[in-house]
Amino acid sequence: MPLDRLVLLLVVVLVAAMATVWLGAWIAASVAHPAGWALAPLVAAAAYVVLRVVLDRLRERGGDRYDRMDP
Repeated sequence: MPLDRLVLLLVVVLVAAMATVWLGAWIAASVAHPAGWALAPLVAAAAYVVLRVVLDRLRERGGDRYDRMDP
C-alpha cells in the first residue's frame, strides 16, 4: 500500500472518529438549545463536499489531476 493512501486512510478514520464525538455532543446539546438544528443543512452540505473530494481523489486512475495543474 502506498504511503499516501495509508496516510489518507488514517486521516479519514481520525476525522470520522472526531466527527462522531462532535456529532454526539452536538445532539446532546441540541436538546437544551433546539436552535442548533438550524446548522444541520450547512454541516451536511460541507460533509458532502468533503466526501466527494476524497472519493474523487481515491477513484482517480493514473495519478492526481490536481498535481498536473499549472499554477
